[in-house]
Amino acid sequence: MPTLPWTVPNDPPRATEVHVFASRFETRTLWGALKFLVRTPGVWRQVGSAPGVYGALLKAEPFKRTFWTLSAWESPEALKTFARSGTHAPASRGLSAQMRDSKYASWPASSDELPVSWAEVRRRLT
Repeated sequence: MPTLPWTVPNDPPRATEVHVFASRFETRTLWGALKFLVRTPGVWRQVGSAPGVYGALLKAEPFKRTFWTLSAWESPEALKTFARSGTHAPASRGLSAQMRDSKYASWPASSDELPVSWAEVRRRLT
């Protein structure tokens, strides 16, 4: 499961401002990367039914111990509700000790620009 492609659970309205969120996680060890991968299916199922999500993807580089996420949301509140509920909340708490480095970025974008480019994601996370 190296990459879970851009998935659109809810079609965003055209020409609407959305909340884009990107993250980059690096685990301390390969064991930590494995733990991340084991928790991914449950969180991905949650994404598929989350209210307010317009799209999401996961790019996994497990042998580099690095994971990238990109998602688009109706609002920052919809993202916060997702992050604090369901499978995501205990998974993120359970993995915190495994993390060596984590970076986050969020910004407004037009729904017509989804999914945003990897160049833009990398620029915002550096």
